Amino acid sequence: MEHGQAELVGGKPVIFGQRKARPRACVAVGKRHLRAFLRDVLEDMGFVISECRTVDELPHVLCTQFPDLILLGIGSDRIEPGRLLEILVREEFAGRVLAFGARGSIIMTAVQQVGGEYGLAMLPPLRTPFAAETLRDRVAMLLPREPAPRPAVHVGEALHAGWLELWYEPKFDARTLSRRGAEALVRMRHPTWGVVPPAYFIPEPHDPHFRELSRFVIDRAIKDWQYLLEQQTSIDLSINLPAAFLIDPQAVRDLCQRMPSHPAFGGLTIEIESEEAIPNLDLLVDVAREVRFHNIGLAIDNVGANWPQLMGVEKFPFMKLKVDRQYVAGCGNGPLKRTVCRHIVDLAKEYSVRTVAEGVESHADLIAVTELGFDLAQGHLFGKAMPLKQFAQSSFSPAPLRPK
Repeated sequence: MEHGQAELVGGKPVIFGQRKARPRACVAVGKRHLRAFLRDVLEDMGFVISECRTVDELPHVLCTQFPDLILLGIGSDRIEPGRLLEILVREEFAGRVLAFGARGSIIMTAVQQVGGEYGLAMLPPLRTPFAAETLRDRVAMLLPREPAPRPAVHVGEALHAGWLELWYEPKFDARTLSRRGAEALVRMRHPTWGVVPPAYFIPEPHDPHFRELSRFVIDRAIKDWQYLLEQQTSIDLSINLPAAFLIDPQAVRDLCQRMPSHPAFGGLTIEIESEEAIPNLDLLVDVAREVRFHNIGLAIDNVGANWPQLMGVEKFPFMKLKVDRQYVAGCGNGPLKRTVCRHIVDLAKEYSVRTVAEGVESHADLIAVTELGFDLAQGHLFGKAMPLKQFAQSSFSPAPLRPK
């Protein structure tokens, strides 16, 4: 048998050599919106997903899809935990089982105990509501470790070959839930490897191609804005640039000259990493003063535990503070995260600037973000980053339900 090939033994797959490239998960949940949420998060991680709307569908899934993971919704309509466990034991299911349900659920405790007694590999349960990051942490061990592409792709090669593009993650008004903008994120579409994560090709700050990449992001964002305008989806855009690029006076002048003169152009926001922005506040004050006359504003990205370093700044050059996703995701149920978010919102109010919550993953997070007074929000609850044409089509999709 060839290396990595699978055969069926007793109706079950046996993997020889390398493990399956992509793990499989079955979402056994009766509620459609929960299945959609779990599918999006798991597919984003690389899982192949199947669904069970009722427990009667499980035997067929086990025999045809061979899942590595079963996600069991406790208290979900049409899903009976006892029967589901009985089927898993009878079919000698060798994968993992992850149950989730309301905090303090007696049924949840019983499922964990009975599943363990019958030899099922029960993962620590999840208490609802939970954030996407929490789910990712719970099942990360099932993902194969994929080495970085070899040979490594140099960004200069990608720029010359035309493999780079911008994807767009929507931003919403935290109060009205109307779409208010989008963040442009650079992606590579390699002819062999497909869509390659930025970590594999973003150069180091001292790399001379970093400047070329920055120019690409600016030019492509403007072209994409014009395309969206033609599609009747005019929207305010944000891009990410390094502080080193903006400190160059000629680069700033070129940036200003590239801005559209169209009356529908609502402006461009440039997001700068907090670790780069804070040491260069004095220089960025001059940059902010020059670009604001060309409908460009500066925002500081990924503000977190370093927020005290922004206190007492005499001339504050930023129009927005964007909170790091690690403090937003789960803030609905995390007092420490919520405290950091509150401090940053209060700081923004002192400077009369807007706040953006990045990493809103659940309705609990959205409720917390609204209560804390954030102006804008983005995250998987609203939609993942997507290619330009898909983003344009998504503008006609409804926003998430407003929390009550």
